[in-house]
Amino acid sequence: MFLLDTVVLSELRKNDRNPGLVRWISGADEGKLFVSVVTVGEIERGIRRQQARDAAFAQRLADWLAHLVLAYGDRILPITTEVARRWGQCSADLGRADADILIAATALEHDMVVVTRNERHFIPTGVRVFNPWE
Repeated sequence: MFLLDTVVLSELRKNDRNPGLVRWISGADEGKLFVSVVTVGEIERGIRRQQARDAAFAQRLADWLAHLVLAYGDRILPITTEVARRWGQCSADLGRADADILIAATALEHDMVVVTRNERHFIPTGVRVFNPWE
């Protein structure tokens, strides 16, 4: 099973998507692709930041996020007590407590592989990582 990092979803909404990512995602079993609620929050934050700069673009992002939430439905993983404790361990060990550590903790707790281009953000946690860009 795979936990898609925010960068994966952002890339997939572009017109000029990375061919390696497109090839991988096209062949993947949709039922094995998951998203963290943290990713939903990161996208929402991006929408809010865009509103003052480009309201029309922010609205397109909001519509896209609404579609993602419907499409992934029960494959959007929450932050459970177990995930929060794993995050606490990882963040204490690494000295940082950012969103990527929370996504990594979710993947570790569910024995998933994080799909990302930002391998260096995740590898220190010990989570398995796959980079379809390569």
